[in-house]
Amino acid sequence: MTLIQDELKIISVNELMNINLKIPDYQRPYRWSSSSTNTLFADTYGAYKLGIDEYRLGSVILHRVNYNNQHYDYNLVDGQQRTTTLSILLYVLGEKSQKLLSENYKPSSRDAIYNNYKLLQKRVNELTKEEQRKYKEFLEKNCTVVKIVTDSEQDAFQFFDSQNSRGKALKPHDLLKSYHLREMVRDPEQLKIRLISDWEDMDQNALEDLFRNYLYPVIRWVKNRDGLHYSSDKIQYFKGIKQSNTFNYSIYHKASNIFIEQFNTSGSSELLSSGELNQFQLTQPIIAGKRFFEWTLHYSALLEQIKNKIDSYHKREEVPGKRTGDIYIKQLYEALLLFYADRFGFETIDESVMHQLYTWCYSLRLRMKAIYPQTINKYAIGQHDRINLGKDLFSIMSEMNDPQELKSIFLESVEESDLQSSSYKAIYELIKQWNGW
Repeated sequence: MTLIQDELKIISVNELMNINLKIPDYQRPYRWSSSSTNTLFADTYGAYKLGIDEYRLGSVILHRVNYNNQHYDYNLVDGQQRTTTLSILLYVLGEKSQKLLSENYKPSSRDAIYNNYKLLQKRVNELTKEEQRKYKEFLEKNCTVVKIVTDSEQDAFQFFDSQNSRGKALKPHDLLKSYHLREMVRDPEQLKIRLISDWEDMDQNALEDLFRNYLYPVIRWVKNRDGLHYSSDKIQYFKGIKQSNTFNYSIYHKASNIFIEQFNTSGSSELLSSGELNQFQLTQPIIAGKRFFEWTLHYSALLEQIKNKIDSYHKREEVPGKRTGDIYIKQLYEALLLFYADRFGFETIDESVMHQLYTWCYSLRLRMKAIYPQTINKYAIGQHDRINLGKDLFSIMSEMNDPQELKSIFLESVEESDLQSSSYKAIYELIKQWNGW
């Protein structure tokens, strides 16, 4: 791959906008959403308010076209959407003479350009004239991009593919890692290294599984909402409260987290029988930055405890895992125990708790011949009409003040004639014995 080494550098937004940028015919239309545009404004303005020396906006891949030895044009191969949005923002801030905006954008780009112009105009008009001037100066001088240039169009495409096609390996948890690292602007490098080292030491498939099959569904189910289809589009649920957020609710939660950290490191925690205060709750917001990494490690360890508890308490035939439906039910059981332990403490999981939660989960297995993710989701939010309709246990437990309340929940019984498969006769007999059916 032929990269132009003397052009490989970090440049300011002002330097980027002074390059002879061109939109090649093969580029897709400008389609950045209002949500992405608003996020770009909020992130850069937030960085300005924090006084960050340099705020990196990613990279641009350019194909340098040599018309003669004194004049170059630079085709935007990758980064067109973000660069165009920056150009619109600077235009709104008063920078009217921009080369990029004089380009011939495709007709299908015009609606997005106009809509984002109106949005950014509204956001900028919220600032005083002096604030607009200072923010514009920060945007031009302190916001930077990595400039990657090649003199071969083919090489530009290949590099684009290597960054994006293979970049499909960037899973939601990878994106979350990058996001929360950016929030750690004032934390020491040593802390970042330690947290990332702990993160990278984790099994990455297990990490993906943790978010997809446990954390995302649970935080949705406790609110009686759909917990399906976790993807990169849903990572906002794990971005948490930004360090720059000063609203009442955010100050309260940030102060709570600081108190718990200080309490656990001050020696005061020795007065507690448990040794230290529990630091996290799935029903409470995450604090962006280092707390997110600690939060993830905490729930990874707690899930491992839950799985070990199930393995030691149950016989193998009581938690089958060969069929796909069996795996979904087992994950539901693990998620339910995880949430119970999160709310009341792992040490409160006794036989009666195991019996009640197991009964709720595996009653669905007994009643259903086939189990799909949609089946689990519907049951978890109390909307499955085959059994325990209205018994949305995640939501119910989220409002309990004492674990003893769990024992007052009456679950529907299953008759032997309800069994959809003789393979689960042993499970039926076990539940029948526990519940006195």
